[in-house]
Amino acid sequence: MTAEDNTILGASRTDAGVHALGQTCIFKTRREITCSGVRRGINTALPQQISVRSVEEVAAEFHPRFDARGKHYCYTLLNRRPPAPLHRITTWHRPMHLDIEAMQRAADVLVGEHDFSAFRAAGCGANTPDRRIDKISVSREEDLVRIEVWGNAFLRNMVRIIAGTLVDAGIGKTSPEQLREILESLDRRLAGQTAPPQGLCLLEVFYAE
Repeated sequence: MTAEDNTILGASRTDAGVHALGQTCIFKTRREITCSGVRRGINTALPQQISVRSVEEVAAEFHPRFDARGKHYCYTLLNRRPPAPLHRITTWHRPMHLDIEAMQRAADVLVGEHDFSAFRAAGCGANTPDRRIDKISVSREEDLVRIEVWGNAFLRNMVRIIAGTLVDAGIGKTSPEQLREILESLDRRLAGQTAPPQGLCLLEVFYAE
């Protein structure tokens, strides 16, 4: 669109199959194009799986990753016996009944600043496993169970491992006390499975006002 050799910088990496409604990216250009013109031009060239919702100018020193102050993710489960073809690429199908109150009690254990080594995938390149979770909300709307997580930053597969572990809590396999022991153990082998990618969505990246 700009006829320039450009590099796109994003706020967050995602695994294959993970979705994003609030990804933030930047690029630099010498072309004088209005923000609305950039949005129209990029959307014309993008495949149907991607859409740019808004465009704005930022300071030259702005960095979408290093200036981020927090992120909001949502993991969605389809909780009923029969599968739903229309939900297959946006949910994890769990046919056994999930007790969302038990899941919430377990989730509350993770709130705060901790060493999240037990919820960190092998090969994670983060310099430190210390992260802060500000809030976790578990809710149900008919057959859909949503696990929403707000935090300052996340390790590789961290939200997906949290989701898998909270599902264990929802079926009575893991209690809040056991989840605390898992957290304090720093041992990935003790946490639940890594939930599949399609249920996860990056909803928003937060920046300072």
